Amino acid sequence: VYIWDMDETLILLKSLLDGTYAKAFNGSKDSRKGIEIGKYWEDHILQVCDKYFFYEQIENYNEPFLSAVKEYDDGKDLADYDFNNDGFDDANKKKHAYRHRAITEKYSKGLQDILDEEMMKYWDDLYNLTDSYTDGWLSSGRALLEEQHINVLVTSGSLIPSLVKCLLFRLDDLIVYSSWEAGKLRCFNWIKERFPAVRFCVIGDGMEECDAAQRMNWPFVKIDLPPHRFPGLTMRMIEHYIDVIY
Repeated sequence: VYIWDMDETLILLKSLLDGTYAKAFNGSKDSRKGIEIGKYWEDHILQVCDKYFFYEQIENYNEPFLSAVKEYDDGKDLADYDFNNDGFDDANKKKHAYRHRAITEKYSKGLQDILDEEMMKYWDDLYNLTDSYTDGWLSSGRALLEEQHINVLVTSGSLIPSLVKCLLFRLDDLIVYSSWEAGKLRCFNWIKERFPAVRFCVIGDGMEECDAAQRMNWPFVKIDLPPHRFPGLTMRMIEHYIDVIY
């Protein structure tokens, strides 16, 4: 099982917005262009979150994974359910579970069931612009994912925006855990319980996932500029880290 950090590993956004991505290239990258690209992503991610994924309603009720409130779902038909006028609040776990079920269905179906043709073209163009600016960072990371059978994503961000980022950055239908409140070590333990008797490898850019991997005695591959980055990181390099630990 490959456990991937999201932000600044598979997805670049913060480093575009604050210019640190461009700075790593010692003047060969236009930082203003990177900031502009980052702002496009930031603005539209929030729009999709609020319009299609109930984020304005549930942003204060972050859960660590989609099925966290499944036990409260009574299976009610949601085809004509009025999410805007059902009196939702955090005390009503059933209504919270309804929203998570609706989000799960939208997430599994992908953007083509949500956005029209014009918006799909906009996101394709923005993805390709970002991939070109970052020398194929996004597409090479995605290609590595496609080589593996089981990939799990752990993000320090809240769950719903992270799911939306997955869809918009073409990381469709990944299993996602939010460590926003639980921390990455707790998430890693949940993943170990979900996938017993297998080997694990963690890939990320931060100290929290590094420390958690060490606590679990799992190999950790650090993504940075340089030495290991997208493109450039290969499965052969990752397998070397796995062999060292196992």
